[in-house]
Amino acid sequence: MIRKIVTPKFLFSLIVLIAAIILFNSCSKKIAFQISPVTPAAEGFVKVKQDNNKNYAIDIELTNLAAPDRLQPPYKIYIVWMESNEAPVKNIGQINSSSNWLSGKLKASFETVSPNKPTRIFITGEDDNNTQYPGSTMVLSTPNF
Repeated sequence: MIRKIVTPKFLFSLIVLIAAIILFNSCSKKIAFQISPVTPAAEGFVKVKQDNNKNYAIDIELTNLAAPDRLQPPYKIYIVWMESNEAPVKNIGQINSSSNWLSGKLKASFETVSPNKPTRIFITGEDDNNTQYPGSTMVLSTPNF
């Protein structure tokens, strides 16, 4: 009869594997924006991760987002909005875009923190960054998550 002995090396490997699985499951949620009829070439995603203070870090990465003055009708800025179960729709900030001089590809990013867990993120074209309600031109939106 052959008996297998659990070695410290095996036990350590098992603990590391379990820790990696737990860490992977607690990592951020990555949600892709849906294809937009307003800016069909625009692509991007939102990462949402709860931090140690129980706040939600929101990180947005976008590519091929046209300048807001190229929309029909033209706008001055893009505003990011957040829906949550705890609060009404909220203006959480302005998207700033830049162009890479080598590729000419428009890129944009945005980071913020919210005490409320987001259920949906969307971006609209606006003329005023202090607007309290989203306009009718929704440029990009995530599905509910």
